[in-house]
Amino acid sequence: MFRIASEKELFDAFRPRDRAVVEVPKGFTFPLVVRDYLGWRDASGSRVFLLFTAPGEKVPTGVAFRRDHASTGEPAHLCEWCHTIGTSDVVGLLTTDVNSKKRVGISLCLDLGCGARLEDAADRAGRNGRAAVRALLGRMAKFTRGALGVTEANRG
Repeated sequence: MFRIASEKELFDAFRPRDRAVVEVPKGFTFPLVVRDYLGWRDASGSRVFLLFTAPGEKVPTGVAFRRDHASTGEPAHLCEWCHTIGTSDVVGLLTTDVNSKKRVGISLCLDLGCGARLEDAADRAGRNGRAAVRALLGRMAKFTRGALGVTEANRG
């Protein structure tokens, strides 16, 4: 669980290159108390935002994704974080800029609802849903560190 005290603190969780595109949805009131992570879309649906705290870190990390609206013709896609299989309106390519010359993409649930899906699946199987969500946060951190080079120390 983590707390975002203000809109400024929310923006500070994102890399400087992403802050210009972050849209805070109407209805967000501060302070925000976040159980595991927070995902939301901009009004146009073309961007998806993720805010989470990596295991062992104290400061939240934000990622601004672009939604790839191109259809690949494939009827089903696999989310790389929760392994949900869904059509292109449920699971699709989300991309983010590494720098001005490089962009990376990952196939994810477009609503970033992976945590709820993992907890639900674990509950139905009689397993610990919280352990599944902790593993999900680890996969999020692995992506931000590996693909984007984001760490708690270099975010500012």
